[in-house]
Amino acid sequence: MTTVTTRVEPLRWGRGLEVLDQRQLPWRQAWIEVRDAAHAVHLIRALAVRGAPLLGITAAYALALEALRTRDLPRLRIAAGRLAAARPTAVNLARAVHQVMAAVEAARPQQRASAAVQAAITLHGLDAVACQRIGELGARLFRGEKVSILTHCNTGALATGGIGTALGVVRTLHAQGRLGRVFACEARPVLQGARLTVWECQQDDLPVTLLPDHAAATLLASGQVDGVVLGADRIAADGAVANKLGTYPLAVLAARHGVPLVSAAPLSTFDLACPDGRSIPIEQRDGEEVRRLGRHRVVDPSVPVFNPAFDVTPPELVSAIVCERGIVRPVTRDTVREAAG
Repeated sequence: MTTVTTRVEPLRWGRGLEVLDQRQLPWRQAWIEVRDAAHAVHLIRALAVRGAPLLGITAAYALALEALRTRDLPRLRIAAGRLAAARPTAVNLARAVHQVMAAVEAARPQQRASAAVQAAITLHGLDAVACQRIGELGARLFRGEKVSILTHCNTGALATGGIGTALGVVRTLHAQGRLGRVFACEARPVLQGARLTVWECQQDDLPVTLLPDHAAATLLASGQVDGVVLGADRIAADGAVANKLGTYPLAVLAARHGVPLVSAAPLSTFDLACPDGRSIPIEQRDGEEVRRLGRHRVVDPSVPVFNPAFDVTPPELVSAIVCERGIVRPVTRDTVREAAG
């Protein structure tokens, strides 16, 4: 297998933890030094760092920062709890924190810091490997000499520890010389598609076309799209996929036009303890994200806003789920359990 690479780097660990401030992209590449776990929680909630796998990696390193400062288990448990609860929908976040905390609690007091650091580094490395495998397997789903993909939100290096999940599939197709074009929905209201995915594609010379979210139906009807490839923030036991708001309507449109819809996600995104999509907690974001366009208010502040960060796509609308263990197809409770178990 050829290793696919990217020029995009969202996080640095060395003398400390630094994250690329994704709120300032694409206008400015600004790095933030993370002071402690509380600072990491703030940055996660503010969307300075985002993407389910990267949230887990960032939180893991943030907990390691705390362990470098103190051996006190009660204090570390409090920090872990706050990190795990920073964003409720992305299961990777809590799972990564719990894994690092388990390593800390299993270590002797004088080894807690090194155990936390090593656990975080291991998580980061495993996600990078998972992204490579997801990219390879996902590319196999598309047989054409030139393949054009529609994607939504951001699922690349800015969201993971490697080349990305859905965008990892795109990068792999490009490395194979088979990528026709990637179509990126803007992903209102925070514009992760327009600001982040388009920027990532430009960094790695991927042919990209941006479209308004509501143009997806027209694009799919035109026959220009070979597949819709998306990420996931949580996959329930029945195969329901929680992902960036706007995924569910894309799934309905893809089914209407006979275009396969694929969810690309690492095993850390699967949550067998969550029985179905109705059980997935959906984060509600601040209404100001919708009332404003940039710095300009376009709606009176008294107007109520319904602004869920995610929606849930039922399993019958998902053609396949690609994880590092293989391709889940058809998407049923049994096939999901087999892949995740």
